Formats: sequence, C-alpha cells, structure tokens
Amino acid sequence: VQLQASGGGSVQSGSSLRLSCTVSGGTSFDYAAAWFRQVPGKEREFVGVISWGGDSTFYADSVKGRFTISRDDAKNLVYLQMNSLNTEDTGVYYCAVNYKWRLPGSDPNLYEYWGQGTQVTVSS
Repeated sequence: VQLQASGGGSVQSGSSLRLSCTVSGGTSFDYAAAWFRQVPGKEREFVGVISWGGDSTFYADSVKGRFTISRDDAKNLVYLQMNSLNTEDTGVYYCAVNYKWRLPGSDPNLYEYWGQGTQVTVSS
C-alpha cells in the first residue's frame, strides 16, 4: 500500500487549503484514513480520521469546526479541507491508513501505512 499526500503550500492566516491523499496498492476500501501533522521538535499530532465508508469522523479539538475529512473511494482519494487557517496549523501533514479498525483513535501507532507528508505554512 502506498500513500501520496499533496496540496500543501504557503498561505496567509484565514485562508483555506485542501490536501489530498492518494491511496494505492490496496485490495479494498475497508480502511480508515487519518491525517496527522508535525512541526520540528514536536511529536506527530493527530488531526482527524474518517472511517471505512466515510460515515464517521473524529477530529482533534484544535481543528474541530475548521477542518473536514472526506473520501472518494472511486478515485482512491482522501481529502483534508482546512478552513480559517492560523499560524498554529503550520507543519508537515501526513496521511495514514488502518485496515484493521473501522474508526481508529488518535494514536499514530495504530496506523499501518503512511504517506510522505506535505508542507503547510501559514503566515500572519
């Protein structure tokens, strides 16, 4: 299974970005997909997760109401729509998937496959 994240960039506070994650090489769409982010010197931080089939989502409090995860299994894509960005959203964003649980939690160790990350920089 391979994941490829894209869509990062440099934006100003208040802007929006949509990240995409292409999931390839798997034999089914029965995976939960999550987004994490990381800044230098800090641990990887959970952003949110979407369940198999896309009927359930769970977000970190820091992004709730601003970020939305969705998926298009026909295109093998998972999205992270980010609105009202602020400087604290700066970081490298990673997508990850889990084939074992319908809706895993926020622990990065639960996720089996990871993408390479895409940089998001928000300036004031």
